Amino acid sequence: MFPQIPSNTKLPNDFTDLFDIVITNALKPGFFSHLPSQRPFRTLENDEEQEALPSLDKPGWYSQGNAVHLYELLKKMTGKPEPKVVYFGDSMHSDIFPARHYSNWETVLILEELRGDEGARSQRPEESEPLEKKGKYEGPKAKPLNTSSKKWGSFFIDSVWGLENTEDSLVYTWSCKRISTYSTIAIPSIEAIAELPLDYKFTRFSSSNSKTAGYYPNPPLVLTSDETLISK
Repeated sequence: MFPQIPSNTKLPNDFTDLFDIVITNALKPGFFSHLPSQRPFRTLENDEEQEALPSLDKPGWYSQGNAVHLYELLKKMTGKPEPKVVYFGDSMHSDIFPARHYSNWETVLILEELRGDEGARSQRPEESEPLEKKGKYEGPKAKPLNTSSKKWGSFFIDSVWGLENTEDSLVYTWSCKRISTYSTIAIPSIEAIAELPLDYKFTRFSSSNSKTAGYYPNPPLVLTSDETLISK
């Protein structure tokens, strides 16, 4: 396991015990798109970057770096010629697109816009879960986001004006199409999957599935309406 941590993040001193590799100041998306010679890993001493490394030979705490050398180390650590990597991120630009496009890793998009439906779904009595089936973690709930901005409209769908005497058409937004193209699945938060069994099988986005298949635990309400959506 390896987290990529922003340099200004404050964490407990023993957090590194949970991970084999820790990477800070990864400078994404260049971490994925740059050649190893352009973006080598660097060691750290008293939080200061030191000399560039020609390769990544062992687990540890590093700065900057590149996906090619990281993958070579994962091969060595797992003993597999093609280890599978699942990458979690909350940015399509810096995380999901480059990890899939340049490294062909499986990607999990943490999409906070999915939290915008929590309030609406909780008001549906037929979908409420029995108390004993709810997760053990019952911390303070984040305020749901409004996925339909008064200025920009919905994050997921848009309305295109029809020609004279024709109705408007609903289309997937650019952002929505990027989600199903470059994400394996999309989730509202890590907590949403934290208590699932390790062998849980997710339904993934793919060309053979619907565009809502990879949203967990539910697709956005706006994508489940009866109105016809057009992909352009």
